[in-house]
Amino acid sequence: MSLFTTRYERASFFDEMFGASGEFRPHYRRLAERLDTLSEGEFNQRRAAVDLAFLRRGVTFTVYDNTEGTERIFPFDLLPRIIPAREWTRIEAGLIQRLTALNLFLHDIYHEQKILKDKVVPAAQVFSAKHFRREFMNFSVPRDVYVHICGSDLIRDHDGNYMVLEDNLRCPSGASYMIENRAAMRRAFPNLFESYRVRPVEGYAETLLKSLLHIAPAGCDHPNVVVLTPGVCNSAYFEHTFLARQMGVPIVEGRDLVVRNSCVYMRTIGGLVPVHVIYRRIDDDFLDPTVFRPDSVLGVPGLVGAYRSGNVSLANSIGTGVADDKVIYAYVPKMIRYYLDEDPILPNVKTYLASEPADRKFILENIGKLVVKSANEAGGYGMLIGPASTEAEIADFRAKVAAQPRNFIAQDPIQLSRAPTWCDGSLEGRHIDLRPYILHGEKITVTPGGLTRVALRRGSLVVNSSQGGGSKDTWVLQGDD
Repeated sequence: MSLFTTRYERASFFDEMFGASGEFRPHYRRLAERLDTLSEGEFNQRRAAVDLAFLRRGVTFTVYDNTEGTERIFPFDLLPRIIPAREWTRIEAGLIQRLTALNLFLHDIYHEQKILKDKVVPAAQVFSAKHFRREFMNFSVPRDVYVHICGSDLIRDHDGNYMVLEDNLRCPSGASYMIENRAAMRRAFPNLFESYRVRPVEGYAETLLKSLLHIAPAGCDHPNVVVLTPGVCNSAYFEHTFLARQMGVPIVEGRDLVVRNSCVYMRTIGGLVPVHVIYRRIDDDFLDPTVFRPDSVLGVPGLVGAYRSGNVSLANSIGTGVADDKVIYAYVPKMIRYYLDEDPILPNVKTYLASEPADRKFILENIGKLVVKSANEAGGYGMLIGPASTEAEIADFRAKVAAQPRNFIAQDPIQLSRAPTWCDGSLEGRHIDLRPYILHGEKITVTPGGLTRVALRRGSLVVNSSQGGGSKDTWVLQGDD
């Protein structure tokens, strides 16, 4: 029995693989023909081989507050998500446009604040943002680049239109899984993969390193780059070590670094070694206990002073989190028009701001029909999906929104696109999103692919791994096959 003899329900969602009449979309036909030759047993053997490879390679993530153990293999589905070249061209252009505007916005609000004076973005929304850093007003970041690594989450609506769900500008994670997923697919279906002419993602680490070297302090002929991690207990520690290894640079914790005369050094058995660029996977609050949280044991005392002195560069820059705020997300289309005089290529999801009286009234009256999110939570936490929630959960969130309106937004539920996913011995539709990775060095580049995340629980819209999600390999085609 082949995979496609099992019953598959399309339902009313946009399906990545099947058209409205149940036919295969053109770019999926070759995949379907290949899978149709496999028995369920053969397919499961390949799945088991991939899981074993992930286990041996340590492709894991950490779940906090879980009594059954914290570290898990990252769930992976063998049916790839395929994106034709014409679709990717639009996605790529939209992401470059968006990151360009976000960088201009960050430079502006930390300098002239023209967008605030022109009342395009309310000043109160920026100044009340949790991650707005007044300490860095009028500070010029290296090369005027604030966001060097960005992961913007894309979804498709009922009609298949791509939309931006949120931007991740502080410490976006998942690139390592994108690369490991590709390696897994190459092993599982080598001939099929080659026949599809899939654009590579393996150059991500090389491009990342070039982006980091681009911001090295002036006059530094041989800059040293390090990856700064909170440590082995962090949920993304696998990724930190993976990217450091791929780039061929050291991975360090705060205790491994020391500041002397406003310069940063790495402790080694051979003595102190200068550090010029830090790819930090630690939030601002924990970077330097002499400036931010004094109780932080993860950061480096004096690091901010060295950064201000121009002796070390940080990626991403301090203060980028203000544009990571889900309230500020609502204004990105206006930023694009303001700074670039262009219409957004990729639209936002319609968003209601609880801090605005009219929106707040609407949210409180309709909260059971909306998706409500905390402005600064991530990983699927701090969120209410109204239609799938209990009366008690809805009442709890209504009280939170009323008490702290600046901390919440709401959005109309989007019928996320679905993709066939192998679950419990059959092919079933599961909701997905896409996190492409955008790097800003000498120019802005988008890795042709990204991490397609899958909500493995039936009916769930939450794709985060910490909430029971998994992933698929994302194939961007060189042509419109």
